[in-house]
Amino acid sequence: ISTWGESHGEGLGVVIDGCPAGLPLCEEDIQEQLDRRKPGQSKFTTPRKEDDEVHILSGVFEGKTTGTPISLAVYNKTQRSADYSEIANYYRPGHADYTFDEKFGFRDYRGGGRSSGRETIGRVAAGAIAMKILKELGINITAYAKEIGGIGIDYDKFDIAERDNNAFNMPDKEAAEMVKSFAESKMSVGDSIGGVIECRVTGMMTGIGNPTFEKLDANLSKALVSIGAVKGIEIGDGFAAAHAVGSENNDSFYINEDGNTAKKTNHAGGILGGISDGDTIIVRAAVKPTPSIFRPQQTISRNKEPMELTIKGRHDPLIVPRAVVVVEAMCALTIADSLLLNMTAQMDGVLRFYNK
Repeated sequence: ISTWGESHGEGLGVVIDGCPAGLPLCEEDIQEQLDRRKPGQSKFTTPRKEDDEVHILSGVFEGKTTGTPISLAVYNKTQRSADYSEIANYYRPGHADYTFDEKFGFRDYRGGGRSSGRETIGRVAAGAIAMKILKELGINITAYAKEIGGIGIDYDKFDIAERDNNAFNMPDKEAAEMVKSFAESKMSVGDSIGGVIECRVTGMMTGIGNPTFEKLDANLSKALVSIGAVKGIEIGDGFAAAHAVGSENNDSFYINEDGNTAKKTNHAGGILGGISDGDTIIVRAAVKPTPSIFRPQQTISRNKEPMELTIKGRHDPLIVPRAVVVVEAMCALTIADSLLLNMTAQMDGVLRFYNK
């Protein structure tokens, strides 16, 4: 995929290459996912009001993909670039202002331009198509907020239906209530909070991925870290594995009641040696606190003069809830790519495809 557009430009979108022809696809399929990330859904997201209505510009004819590039567009409707006019003259802590200037010599300062979280519109739109492909194969991807502001879910109270009933995308009602109180306390003093998003991929077959540079876990990690606010990744037990011993961390194999190879545990998170092992893939993304906070901060101007700033504009006090669907999208795109590439892994597969 190639995403395009800026936060306060005419619009944003994505071009998707490599989608097979014949996949049933309409704008409603994509809109359903975009509605999960659009702003203004609660007091815990930016008050910016956008419909985020998607338009299919190419690659679909009579309700099915044509095998040619699919172009999707979402047009901005409530740009308020004046809120950001001062940003051109200084560097906001936690943002890409300084590094953009160093790399390109100038930058689009309107809401962060290309580095805005609004760029993820293209990822979610493309991810909706990847998820349709995976659904045809019985593969499902589900993400949720595992932890926000240090408050984690209780897996004994896990209820995925509850995820869509609270403003935090948490599958634990009690945890969501605690997060609400904590978030309100931080918002009252102009601060922000981060968290952890967990994603589970079920129905995955074995043998997907490669043993070296194109490992499935490596590609999932790269895809997720490419999301602007993500600062860390875990696969399976992740960092907890560093505190375990081999006898605890290894997943023992056995033959299940269906006569298939299975594992007694899943510390590996569904991936061994960079290749899927048929178990549930478990990946987590650490999301930093929103860098745009409404309290005084120390920084410097472009002229290298020290100064104090208070950021203006419309910003999310926490990114995690709206990033859940973005994590799903990036996992779906990575796995769909891996599945298509894997079709040529064995000569038998090539012969089956071309023998008539």
